[in-house]
Amino acid sequence: MDVTVVSFGYLHAPAPDAHLTVDLRHHFRDPHVAPELRHLTAHDQPVRDAVYGTPGIRALIEALAGATVAFTRGPSASPVRVAVGCAGGRHRAATVAMGLQLALADKGIEATVQHRDLHQPVINR
Repeated sequence: MDVTVVSFGYLHAPAPDAHLTVDLRHHFRDPHVAPELRHLTAHDQPVRDAVYGTPGIRALIEALAGATVAFTRGPSASPVRVAVGCAGGRHRAATVAMGLQLALADKGIEATVQHRDLHQPVINR
């Protein structure tokens, strides 16, 4: 089954088309507010630690993995696309997308991750 997980930032462009779209902006704290994390990305361990340490994130990743598996088991053999968004797409969304990829691998599903906005400059808010 072809599964693609796209991380993105709502402040850069609208959400991409997807079967499942998750908006992390309002329910999960933003590492951007910590000056020492602001210019880092999900490729940096301190950012991943901050995101994974946020209450509810690990449960959300497992729930997303379950929902994605359900889509792959539907009667259609079409690709499944999951979009994970936050404000800038550099911290929460990218970390959750990578975590979802790992959770799916644990369930025997290979997923590709695309980070639409990870390379974008930090947005000063």
